[in-house]
Formats: sequence, C-alpha cells, structure tokens
Amino acid sequence: MTKKRKRQDDFQKVKLKVGKKKPKLQNATPTNFKTKTIHLPEQLKEDGTLPTNNRKLNIKDLLSQMHHYNAGVKQSALLGLKDLLSQYPFIIDAHLSNILSEVTAVFTDKDANVRLAAVQLLQFLAPKIRAEQISPFFPLALADGSSRLRESEGLQEQKENPHATSNSIFINWKEHANDQQHIQVYENGGSQPNVSSQFRLRYLVGGLSGVDEGLSSTENLKGFIEIIIPLLIECWVEAVPPQLATPVGNGIEREPLQVMQQVLNIISLLWKLSKQQDETHKLESWLRKNYLIDFKHHFMSRFPYVLKEITKHKRKEPNKSIKHCTVLSNNIDHLLLNLTLSDIMVSLANASTLQKDCSWIEMIRKFVTETLEDGSRLNSKQLNRLLGVSWRLMQIQPNREDTETLIKAVYTLYQQRGLILPVRTLLLKFFSKIYQTEELRSCRFRYRSKVLSRWLAGLPLQLAHLGSRNPELSTQLIDIIHTAAARANKELLKSLQATALRIYDPQEGAVVVLPADSQQRLVQLVYFLPSLPADLLSRLSRCCIMGRLSSSLAAMLIGILHMRSSFSGWKYSAKDWLMSDVDYFSFLFSTLTGFSKEELTWLQSLRGVPHVIQTQLSPVLLYLTDLDQFLHHWDVTEAVFHSLLVIPARSQNFDILQSAISKHLVGLTVIPDSTAGCVFGVI
Repeated sequence: MTKKRKRQDDFQKVKLKVGKKKPKLQNATPTNFKTKTIHLPEQLKEDGTLPTNNRKLNIKDLLSQMHHYNAGVKQSALLGLKDLLSQYPFIIDAHLSNILSEVTAVFTDKDANVRLAAVQLLQFLAPKIRAEQISPFFPLALADGSSRLRESEGLQEQKENPHATSNSIFINWKEHANDQQHIQVYENGGSQPNVSSQFRLRYLVGGLSGVDEGLSSTENLKGFIEIIIPLLIECWVEAVPPQLATPVGNGIEREPLQVMQQVLNIISLLWKLSKQQDETHKLESWLRKNYLIDFKHHFMSRFPYVLKEITKHKRKEPNKSIKHCTVLSNNIDHLLLNLTLSDIMVSLANASTLQKDCSWIEMIRKFVTETLEDGSRLNSKQLNRLLGVSWRLMQIQPNREDTETLIKAVYTLYQQRGLILPVRTLLLKFFSKIYQTEELRSCRFRYRSKVLSRWLAGLPLQLAHLGSRNPELSTQLIDIIHTAAARANKELLKSLQATALRIYDPQEGAVVVLPADSQQRLVQLVYFLPSLPADLLSRLSRCCIMGRLSSSLAAMLIGILHMRSSFSGWKYSAKDWLMSDVDYFSFLFSTLTGFSKEELTWLQSLRGVPHVIQTQLSPVLLYLTDLDQFLHHWDVTEAVFHSLLVIPARSQNFDILQSAISKHLVGLTVIPDSTAGCVFGVI
C-alpha cells in the first residue's frame, strides 16, 4: 500500500446510516450526572477564641481586609471594625497597636469614602482610649502619614510643575502676624495695610474668658482687625481664578468660592463684634475709612457671585439626543455668600454717604429685590441675612419709593405657601418691626405703607385659618394683632371685625383651641372690636358656659363687655355704643342660664334616667349636672351678678330679669340644677 493510500485511511470519515444511533467517541465526557446548589447565607468560619461581629468576622479578618485592592471592601472592613469594637470594647486594649497602624494606613487612601470611614472610626475610638495609651503611637502615625503624602501622585506632579496649581494658597501666617514678611495685596487698592499692631493671637483658656481679655477693648479689636483683614484679602487674591480679572465668564469654580465663603464668614464675625462695642459709631467710621476701597475692589468687582456650572456629556442612547448634566457642588451656598457680602458692605454705608456709595448700593438693592421676588425657597439662615440687608437698606435710603419696593418684595415671599415655621417667624418679626418703627414716628413724618396695611389686614384671617395647627405661630399673630388694635389701626380693626365670628366660634374658634395665654390675649382683643352684634355676643356667651375657657377668663370677658356697654359710666352718644342694651341683657341672661335653648329643649324629653330627679317641693324635675360643670357655672354666675349689681336702676333690672325667666324658663318640666341654683342666687 502506497503512502498516499495510508494517509487517506488516517483521515477517513465514518459514514453514518439512517436510523442508527451515532456511535460514542472514545474520549466523550459523560453528562448524565446531577448537581445541587449550595447556598451560604453567612460565614461558616467561627473562631471560638476571638469574638465576631454579625458577619462572623473577627478582628484579624477585618484588619486583613484593609489591604484589599477594592475600596468597597476596605470601607466595609472599617465599618465592621467599628461595629465589632462597639460590641466588645475590651478588644481595643488588646489590639490597639494593630488597629492604629491599619487605620493610619488608610487615612491617605485614594477613595474618599474609605478616608471618611477611617476618620469616623478614629472619632469613635478617641473617647475610649486614654492619653497614655495612645501617646506612643503618635510618632509612628506622623511618620507614616508623611511618607504616604510624599508618595502621593498629585503632590509629585505639583512638585515637578509648581505653576500648574495657581489656586493653591501658601501663607506663612506666623511671619505675617509678626510683620516679618511684606504683604503686597493692594496693588490696585490705593492703600497699604497697617500691621504695626502689637496684638497677638492667644490660646483661649476657660471658654469666653479669653475673648473678654483679648477683644473686650476697642483698641485690641482694631489691632486684631489690622492683622487679620489683610491676610483674609490675600487668601482671596491667591485663590481667585485668572479669568476674574476680565469680565469674561459666567461663574467661579468651587474651590475659590469655598475660600471666599470662609473669608466672608470671618469678616462678618468681626463686624458683629465691632457693632457690640461701637456705641458712638466711631469704629464704623474707622472700618469704612480703612477697608471700603479694598472691599469694593476685591469683593464687589464680580458681585453677585455665581457657582460655575461644570457640564458633562452622557453617552449616546438609541433614538435620543445628547443630554447635558449639570453638576453643582453641594457644600457651597452661593446665595448665602452673596448675602453675607451684602451685609458686610451695607454696614459700611449710611445716609450721609449715600451719594458716594450709590453705585454698589444699587447693585445690592437689585440683588436683594430679585432674590425676594424669584419665588425660591429660602432657609432660615439665608432669610435672616436677606432681611438684615433689607432693613439696613431701608435705613440708609429712607425714601418712600425704595422702601415700598423692598416691603413689596418681602411681602411676595411672605405670600408663599408651605413656609416652614422659622421662615414664617422671621417674616412676621420683620413686618412687625417695620410697623412699630413707623408708629414711633411723629404724625408729620409717618408714612403708611400700602403693602404693610395689606399685610396687617390679612392677619386676622390667617389666625382664623391657622387655629391650633401651629400654636407658636398663632401666638405671634395674636401679639401683632393686639399691638395694632391697641393703636387703633383701621384696616386691622375692620378685618378683625369681619373674622370675629370665626375666631370666637365656641366649637373650633382660636379662642377655645389655643393655650391659656393666647386665650387671654384674644379675650382682651374683644375690647378693641368696633362693634359687638347679637350673633357675636351669642358666641361669646357659649364660650363662657361651655367650659372651654377657664372661669377667670370668662369673668374677664364679662367685665370687658360691661366696660363697653352703656352701663359702664362712660359718656357715649347713642350712635357710638358698641352694642344695644337688649343684646347686653340677652348675653347676661344666656350666660346665667348656662344652657342654650336647644339643650334645654332636649332635656325635656328625658325621663327615667338617674340624672333626672324630682323634689318634694316642686313638680319641676332637676337635671343633675357634673360637679365641675356646676362649679364653673357658679363662678361665671358671680361675674354676671357683679355686672347686674352695678346697673343703677335696680327695679328695672329686676323686672327685665323676671321677664326673661318667665319667657324662657317658665313652662319647662326639666331644669338643670346649676341653672336653678344660679338664677335663685342672682335673684
């Protein structure tokens, strides 16, 4: 057989026949076996010698996971270690060296979540470790941290190219404070900083006592300001991006704004401290003279500041166009930053310098007005700054047009629905302050704002709607209403008269659902009502006898109504009386009976119940009231008796009372015992 024929035999195909099974290969793998899944819900490994956490991991397992390449595993290990140490605190003393060395190693981890978990773990450990235990590990931790920082890629790049990070801040604070290094910040400001003060920063020992020693005097405060303000301005100059020198661009990046925020916060605290010591406004003039030019140049050149939007493109999706995602920083409140700067600047201005400062004051006024009117939701911190700047602007430029514009803008914010309690409280205090300031002026210079009058007129209706849903806010509304009513504000009294039936409703009115202090203020408001019609007196009578008001408040209400009646001794003309004599006597008799007409009618159908008894002296049945209700009714009756006693015409008074008894009580078969006792007591 030739070689060619042999080669064909080696590669000969097996011919398969129809209807016959395919023969199995010699190297075929059997696949007829079955498998089952094994599920491990938790770690089966347990070490009886070491305690474990809820994941069955002991201290050694958790510390070993901190060397894992995955950031999530390291973060989970740190959280698990915190959980383990909180359950078994004795592990800290036994493994303190290993814990500190491993936690220190992840302080400089690339992942921010790992670093945060490490810091949280250290904060958890700090109160549980004594100073003598941890002190030996400080040199090791510092050396390890320094070594890892030197190995950081970012720092290596900065070292090789120092001009790449133009926004970095390098200030030798000690040399600045000791006047050993020249400060060149005011290249365009026109003045040079004065750092000749001998004031030195000191460690505050014992709380606020150090503050009292260092900054209690005006001279020490001036010296401190002379040192710190140039340093703060230099911080901003070094952190400011290059594009701020030109008007190109529509925002500032996050890092410079963070510096700006801290700089303005420190200056704001210094200004607040200076106001506490500046009784003669000399310090305010000194601050304006030394720092206004530099603040305008460095801070107001790009006001208002806006956070630069960093846009990232998403990947293309099928049948969809490219969308842009705006990423903003969560830790920068650029609105509060602008308001803090506005607060600092307006404190340097006054009415006498208005013409010199009109340009930047108008910038602030425009920003404040737009912020108030744009409908955005403000928190209490932002609003407090905003209202403070608005109030200062009203003092600087007290003309009617500008003041009315600002008040209108604040009222626009006040009309928003769903404002939280601190925000609503700040707005109420602001309007109340404006109203009281206007009232303190003489009639010749008093200006009645239309917006303020509209705000006052809406307060009674707000009180009627609010009720007991927010007692604190209702109390503030009542105080403002009481102040305006005592000053005879026509708009408010007219609105109060229109909503009196709702406020003094015996079932759901504010007078019966609010706390006792607020009830007392509302009872006192009855004295200022322009008129007391019969339907309102009927509701006031029900408030007295239902027990929703205390007996002392009911007696106060009865006394107030007597003072407003024609029997008080005041000389009124017939047209000036708040209520007719018929309505007044009807109020007294309704309060004396203690029950409404409907309730007395319902009592007539009661028979065979334990509360209804018959006496041997009269065919009239007595309905036994509760002891508390009886005592309350008796106390109120004493106030009614005193009001009837001071009416001059005794005989006519008795005839009116007898006529009312004959009309409303005679013919009843069931009478409450409190009604019978009180009527006989008055007679």
